[in-house]
Amino acid sequence: MTGPELTRLAERADLKAIAGWVRQGASVLDLGCGDGLLLKHLAQTRSVRGYGVEIEDAKVIACVGNGVNVIQIDLERGLSDFDSGSFDYVILSLTLQAVLHTERIVGEMLRIGREAIVTFPNFGHWAARWQIIRGRMPVSKTLPYQWYETPNVHLFTIEDFERFCRALGIRVLERVVLHDGDAVRFLPNLRGSVAVYRIQRSASA
Repeated sequence: MTGPELTRLAERADLKAIAGWVRQGASVLDLGCGDGLLLKHLAQTRSVRGYGVEIEDAKVIACVGNGVNVIQIDLERGLSDFDSGSFDYVILSLTLQAVLHTERIVGEMLRIGREAIVTFPNFGHWAARWQIIRGRMPVSKTLPYQWYETPNVHLFTIEDFERFCRALGIRVLERVVLHDGDAVRFLPNLRGSVAVYRIQRSASA
């Protein structure tokens, strides 16, 4: 990988956590893959067999330039083209808050993949709470948009996501909560700005 690519990876601690969970030689589907940076990294360091899903033309072209297999489809229209259990991991990084049909997309991830990995900005972080108390919608490094231009349609907390998982019979296999690249273990819903989850459909669901 190039120097700028390594710098971008270093700035995304959630991607480092994801890479640590993906086993050698696994099959990976990365939803909303952007320019394919994560898949390129996983191919080089974990020898994964991967595909990306992306809707934007420029990002699809960038994926091709990065040697990443990419399919141009809209997540919101469904993932019925993929067979059940066809990937070891399905990844959705910093995108869940921007999709309209959260339950359907997570359900599809768990149908297609044996496991799913999801990362999202934590709206419960103390800085976000403080800005709301002051009468403003939060803006931060992990929530960088003004209210009138944000692509985010669902703002939620770590506690909200775990309640969502329990309600849908989703098993949390691992969780890492981060702030400024460091793991947060004490009061994670208050002190963590980004959450990373490895999940699986429970046997009883």
